[in-house]
Amino acid sequence: MTASIKPIYLFADSQLLFWKADGSLFLASVRSQVEAISPTAAYIGASNCDNPDFYSIFTSAMEGVGIQNCRLIRAGFPADDKKFLDRADLILLAGGDIKRGWEVFERVGMKQSILQRYSEGAVLLGISAGAVQLGLLGWSGDFAASSDELFETFKLVPFVIAVHEEKDGWKNLRQILHLKNGAAKGLGIPAGGGLMYHQDQTIEPIRMPVLLVSMENGKVAENLLLPAATKVG
Repeated sequence: MTASIKPIYLFADSQLLFWKADGSLFLASVRSQVEAISPTAAYIGASNCDNPDFYSIFTSAMEGVGIQNCRLIRAGFPADDKKFLDRADLILLAGGDIKRGWEVFERVGMKQSILQRYSEGAVLLGISAGAVQLGLLGWSGDFAASSDELFETFKLVPFVIAVHEEKDGWKNLRQILHLKNGAAKGLGIPAGGGLMYHQDQTIEPIRMPVLLVSMENGKVAENLLLPAATKVG
């Protein structure tokens, strides 16, 4: 790791790609993290089977902050896609099926390319399933509260990440933390919200409060992190 490591952005859904704060696109602040004058942006759609409709949302958002050079990195990971990804300044991990996307990352070598670019200073942004994959653990869409269904993911953000599950009372997140028996903490990002994660473990909720869930003495403890810098050790 070097001083060029950038914050990691986790969005519950695509709303923040177009959200304006004080009249300015929030995405412009993400763009400001990129040092390149003419940046490149890679969209990884393995979790949604490279759906072109979702990719068009991405390119529209990038156009709004002046990033023209974009590419859909296909699940087959052909050589030209790998070459682009290995130089990308911004990498977005798309939503979809957590497990399906992760299996692609591992099978085709995309995981290593993403980690390498992050270590070299690329900005990572995960949306929905992509946000979960940047955390500690993933699970299948029909999670049935069994530790056998959990699998390790990028672990760049040292929390179990759950997104837009507030209507279910963060059921999956609570069950996973019970299974881990205090060995992990979790973050619940509600619909429309997001967070920035810094290397000093500072968490900055974006737009909406984020739920921090942990286990203390066998019981679930919860704290609401408001949209202001909050350090979690």
